Amino acid sequence: MSPRYIHIQDVAPRDGLQIEPRQIATHEKIELINALSHAGVPKIETTSFVSPRAVPSMADAEAVLTGIDRVPGVEYAALVPNARGAERALACELDELNLVMSASRTHSQANLRMAPEDSLSEFAKIAAVVRDRVPLNVSISTAFGCPFEGRIAAADVFSLLDRIAALGMERVTLCDTTGVANPAQVFSMSQSVRQRWPSLRLTLHFHDTRGMGLANVLAGIAAGVDRFDASLAGLGGCPFAPGASGNVCSEDVVHMLHEMGFTTGIDLAALLRQAQAMPALVSHDVAGQVAKAGPANRRYPLPATDQSSASCNPP
Repeated sequence: MSPRYIHIQDVAPRDGLQIEPRQIATHEKIELINALSHAGVPKIETTSFVSPRAVPSMADAEAVLTGIDRVPGVEYAALVPNARGAERALACELDELNLVMSASRTHSQANLRMAPEDSLSEFAKIAAVVRDRVPLNVSISTAFGCPFEGRIAAADVFSLLDRIAALGMERVTLCDTTGVANPAQVFSMSQSVRQRWPSLRLTLHFHDTRGMGLANVLAGIAAGVDRFDASLAGLGGCPFAPGASGNVCSEDVVHMLHEMGFTTGIDLAALLRQAQAMPALVSHDVAGQVAKAGPANRRYPLPATDQSSASCNPP
């Protein structure tokens, strides 16, 4: 039997770079996306079509998408906040548009300045603009917990999924925005979503704020999920979610999956080389562990010993 394939989307070029204090140059973003593409990452969130006044770091969306290599077999996605953003995105020949809302009313107001119901109304406007020319994915922030409200009831998330499905949207991502989810919660919710909405293409998005990111990926896999967001070098976070840290780290996820016998189609060595270059790009240390320690099959030369020295064993 063939190894089970797990689909990884790298969100570093958008979710990761968006909050970096250093302004990343357009050519550097293009080089990063190209490196991910040529490493075999099957899907990349490239940029965001938000207002340049609101998010200056994403003002070069069109220039980035014009400059990248379009590698066969790689899907290129972008975040779209509203109908105007959708119109801009349609001109860039993307493979998916990612729409964002929050399961938490408080986080929705802080992050989007609207209620969840207003987000759903905006999605209908976006769908009317897109008219099935590009698949739409809905990412639900704080699906597992909110920094302001605490645990979000699964029933509230399911109500949103009913309304998203009623809009004819068939792709959804459940996001653990501040890294509060635990594996039992992830397994239960993922299993319920897959049973109740079998036609929805479900992706899970985790942050590693409390060290549970990799465990939550495994819990999702155990529940039958095979699509996950991750970010090269663990970059990312949410400026409107206090306590949020970076996303679960792409190279750490890929390394774990390969060690366990799963397949991703990603060249881990190439991914690690790019991860090791990230501190220089963002001007600070990054969270990834495998890029620092090396993969599990790394071997070291036996250190030379002084035969005249005393043994380290007790007499």
